[in-house]
Amino acid sequence: MAQHKSAQKRIRSTARRAKKNTEQQSAMKTMIKKVRSITDKKTAEAVLKETVSLLDKLAGKRVIHPNKASNQKSKLTRIVNALK
Repeated sequence: MAQHKSAQKRIRSTARRAKKNTEQQSAMKTMIKKVRSITDKKTAEAVLKETVSLLDKLAGKRVIHPNKASNQKSKLTRIVNALK
């Protein structure tokens, strides 16, 4: 167990950040699954726009790596463009 006040605070703040990061990653995965499951192109384009925005925000906060965000955006865009 931590002995110093600063170490105890660090444990608390790390736990808070880890919880927030996990929630954000879960939201990202849900949005990606949502885009992949939609069969209507107009709806898919609207949801894709939200998903791209979320991916950019998470990459900017370094919750996910920027290259991962870029790869996901590319894959999802190809999926949506293939819809009729």
